[in-house]
Amino acid sequence: MRIFDPEDPLMTALSKLADLVICNLMFIAFSLPVITMGASLTALYTCTLRIVDDREDDGLVFKTFWFAFRDNFRKATLLWLVCLCGIAFLTAYYWVTMSLALPLRRVYRITFYVLTIVFLVGFLYVFPLQAGFENSIRNTLRNAWLVSVGVLPLTLLNLVLVAAAVYVSFIMNPGAVNTFAYVWAVCGFALVAYLQSFLFRRAFRKMNPGQLSGGQNGHTGPSEGAVFTDEEHRTEEILAQESSYSNPDWNRREDIAGASAKTDGARGGRKRRRR
Repeated sequence: MRIFDPEDPLMTALSKLADLVICNLMFIAFSLPVITMGASLTALYTCTLRIVDDREDDGLVFKTFWFAFRDNFRKATLLWLVCLCGIAFLTAYYWVTMSLALPLRRVYRITFYVLTIVFLVGFLYVFPLQAGFENSIRNTLRNAWLVSVGVLPLTLLNLVLVAAAVYVSFIMNPGAVNTFAYVWAVCGFALVAYLQSFLFRRAFRKMNPGQLSGGQNGHTGPSEGAVFTDEEHRTEEILAQESSYSNPDWNRREDIAGASAKTDGARGGRKRRRR
């Protein structure tokens, strides 16, 4: 057996770990201005989704991160600003709630928790969707909440994963905070994103059964049963399918084709009668 065989499972694992370390360091560096964190998150998820799919070439993760950061900068930054507005609203809502008298405080505290959960489940998918689909800002935000509800068990598992990572690192053992802070600085953010990416990929395939593929922003045509689609493939059939998320007869291409054929037939009949 060759020790440095690239197909060896150990070497594959070490290669992925090295890619995650590079992604983590770049994510921290590119997030330092804070305003660029949305683009940095998008680039991070672009890399981890590619690593999960085994589509990341050795030594090219730096280029993948940079091109994803550059290409998604405008939209991802605007999405991040929207998320910051949501965080600011929740923060202000919390402080107003805490200033109320005790009976009202309990009621409004419950509404605060509900609003926070609603915000978090949507926030989870905003930047992974931006990393995987070319879409408008409005549709990306809408799709984030549609997906979070459509695959609720995966969404809850994703929240538990993030909460567990934070709890184990900074709450469970206060004496080990410095050690875990070092781990997060080296590979923590990328490792959590990598584990999340398995759940994101399952969620995207469940909502859109077709295999997702492509480069930094992999876009494919809509699959049968797709709940969301990218702007490049918004055909008349897809626009009709988007009329109701809760409609069990989501894919109505045959009905649309039939209605179109009937319309064409009626027009042809009128033309023949005129002649």
